Amino acid sequence: MAPTSRDIAREAGVSQSTVSRAMRGDARVTVETRHRVAEVADRLGYMPNRSAQSLKSRRSQTVGVVVADLRNPYFLEIVDGIQDELNLAGYRSFLVTDRLDFGRGTELVDVLGGSVDGVIFASSRSADEAPIRLASRGMPVVLINREIERQGFDRVLSDYGMGGILAARHLHELGHRRIGLITGPSSLAVFRDREREFRRVLAEFGTPFDERLRREGLYTHQVGSQWCADLMRRPDPPTAIFCADDVVAFGALDAALQLGLRVSDDLSLMGYDDIEMAAWEMFSLTTIRQPMGDMAREAARLVLQRIGGLAMDEEPQRRVYAASLVRRASTGPAKTEPLDDGST
Repeated sequence: MAPTSRDIAREAGVSQSTVSRAMRGDARVTVETRHRVAEVADRLGYMPNRSAQSLKSRRSQTVGVVVADLRNPYFLEIVDGIQDELNLAGYRSFLVTDRLDFGRGTELVDVLGGSVDGVIFASSRSADEAPIRLASRGMPVVLINREIERQGFDRVLSDYGMGGILAARHLHELGHRRIGLITGPSSLAVFRDREREFRRVLAEFGTPFDERLRREGLYTHQVGSQWCADLMRRPDPPTAIFCADDVVAFGALDAALQLGLRVSDDLSLMGYDDIEMAAWEMFSLTTIRQPMGDMAREAARLVLQRIGGLAMDEEPQRRVYAASLVRRASTGPAKTEPLDDGST
């Protein structure tokens, strides 16, 4: 006989109503209890009848997740964190890749509008019109690392301004004065704010950023490789480069090796995000960490609360997570020219 919610309640030591709320992601149930209920349900082989649930609640038990590019491990880690939390609540994710040809977001609205109960935008590419139009239809919408001028959205953000500050301080303390920057699209607030604080701190240290050492592009390996090679072929190349994200930094690492440069000796490289690969010995990348798993799970909790009607009257939430420096082997002291003491 298939296990029931009563069986789960008995095994987990809670009431049936608590089991039901836990599987809906009800914020009144503690995370510990939700995990215990999920573990018991999994052990007993409990399979919720999603069709019956959908008919009863008139919900699809599905949350749309919009990401920019699944080739970038950053988005894979975001998706994993979201799915972990959704699974606890008995929800599935409907994954959509936000291609640049979605334009003003009409296709995104058409794809998601009638098929999901809420949407998490983990991409900064799509036009602001897409989340705005979905929200105007009453769809719960949560943004990760994205700002929209309209203030009616729950947002989960990394302190990307602090990320720029930490990068500037670290490289300056290592003695670097000619620092290159490979940034993401300046149309996106996440990159604008990071660059603004990066420049501000360098200026305060008395070494204003050299505009000739700035490059911009999408957050891809190819962009990092192309622009690092371009910067290092200059007659006055930088001694360090700060990259928009870790994948861009991996591209820059490849370019440096192809040019015969010793990373951290001839050129220091920094990334952003601290994806899992950044700690691999072959990369050992110094980077700025943002807690992507925590942010993703919080975004999922927020959208589930809106779907469940538990936060209908609450003001939009803005959760900001701290950034931190993770120092590894890809950065080192800047080389200095030997002083001429007159002995030669």
